[in-house]
Amino acid sequence: MISAKIDNGLKELLSGTNITLQPSVPVLVEKAVSRGEAKLSADGAVTAQTGKYTGRSPKDRYITEEAASKDKIDWGSVNRPISEDHFDNLYKKVLNHLQTKEELFVFKGFAGADKASQLSIQVINEFAWQNLFVHQLFIRPTEEELKMHEAQFTILAAPSFKADPAVDGTDTETFVIISLEKRIVLIGGTEYAGEMKKSIFSVMNYLLPENGILSMHCSANVGEKGDAALFFGLSGTGKTTLSADANRKLIGDDEHGWSDHGIFNIEGGCYAKCIHLSPEKEPEIFGAIQFGTVLENVVLDTESRVPDYDDTTLTENTRAAYPIENIDNIVLPSVAGHPETIIFLTADAFGVLPPISKLTKEQAMYHFLSGFTSKLAGTERGITSPEATFSTCFGSPFLPLPATVYADMLGKKIDEHGSRVFLVNTGWTGGVYGVGKRMDLKHTRTMVRAALSGELDDVETETSATFGLQIPKQIQGVPSEVLNPRNAWSDASEYDAKAKELSQLFKDNFKKFDQVSEEILQKGGPII
Repeated sequence: MISAKIDNGLKELLSGTNITLQPSVPVLVEKAVSRGEAKLSADGAVTAQTGKYTGRSPKDRYITEEAASKDKIDWGSVNRPISEDHFDNLYKKVLNHLQTKEELFVFKGFAGADKASQLSIQVINEFAWQNLFVHQLFIRPTEEELKMHEAQFTILAAPSFKADPAVDGTDTETFVIISLEKRIVLIGGTEYAGEMKKSIFSVMNYLLPENGILSMHCSANVGEKGDAALFFGLSGTGKTTLSADANRKLIGDDEHGWSDHGIFNIEGGCYAKCIHLSPEKEPEIFGAIQFGTVLENVVLDTESRVPDYDDTTLTENTRAAYPIENIDNIVLPSVAGHPETIIFLTADAFGVLPPISKLTKEQAMYHFLSGFTSKLAGTERGITSPEATFSTCFGSPFLPLPATVYADMLGKKIDEHGSRVFLVNTGWTGGVYGVGKRMDLKHTRTMVRAALSGELDDVETETSATFGLQIPKQIQGVPSEVLNPRNAWSDASEYDAKAKELSQLFKDNFKKFDQVSEEILQKGGPII
């Protein structure tokens, strides 16, 4: 990758007297509190509120339509085009806006733990707490690396700047715009810090496949024997929770690449959902919230400043951003060999899918392309209760290229390395959302550990009538009646009706994949 050319406007901004370059965590904590941007929790975490934007705003995300990339992008409702003229005008406005600020904070670091494909980035923030966020989430440079650092991509984050849709080409005052040619990301009108993280992930999802590397929305960990595992799934399905296992070392919780040498973390930190967080259920995450952690939209007790993780006053999408080093069991550098096990996570609000099932190669490709789950409350604006959705490759909001690019790469990887694949439902059982109950996390952990250990390789299974999935009949430590979801419903006929309804949703969604093989169509999807 060649370094981006820094234009005069950006050079002028970075040379200003209001720039604080690579501030330390203590400095950023002091600044965030003293400037009134955030409060300090009893744990030493910086607690910030993000206003009306408590999740991503996908309808305000754009990719600049540019000659070098426009024929490669999968344009549509996810990758919305914006003209170069509109980008250039907004870019100048954002630069002018930032120049008026009393102090700006600049972080220089990296995306990608694999040195061969690492992307040098810099982030310019008007808020100290957001600069602390990127410091914790991306890969932090050593002193020597900082001296040699030359940014290949720049984020300009200006939450207090609002676009004028009438002249700026946006739909609202909010915008997240990626220019792949100028290697700039513009963010304005939203204080939700996750937009910065996901914009760089989108960039990596464009760049890595060009180098023959599969980019993935998944968490990853590795066992004592070097047996790596991947956990695919959208926000709220359990990627962070299930990959943070005391018996395995964490590689990363959300974004990874898979090269010819193995897997690697794209980030240097974790961005964990912390609604209903407790030391009993999620001890690794609970213990990772320390001095310098960023808590988003978590309510504090007014006197003790102790976080109330059960309080949903602001949003259910409360978050904790912390460096990966805050987890005890980690791999540094964040790399490992080829994964032996791949787990697709879904939070099924229909209460239909089994808590765990074994997938054939064709089923793995079908479910990867489908990416079924239920969007959970708070992960995006307007989502107030679980909503069935299909997110291609378990990450379509962040994939600039056609889905088949990523799916074809995954299929070749599975064939080449013989990875076993499981579908795990962390959603509802015994009925639909509001009637049934959420899967027991202890049972899910037990099932996942059985899958990782190879315990389920030769276990006796039964075939689910609607989806043709292989359901283990027995797993030590899990009640047998839990394993087949049909048995968990009080009325089996109601289950059958709901399963048929979900089956049709799968079939309707898959019609858009007109280039997949007949084998995947015939053997991968629902059988009823």
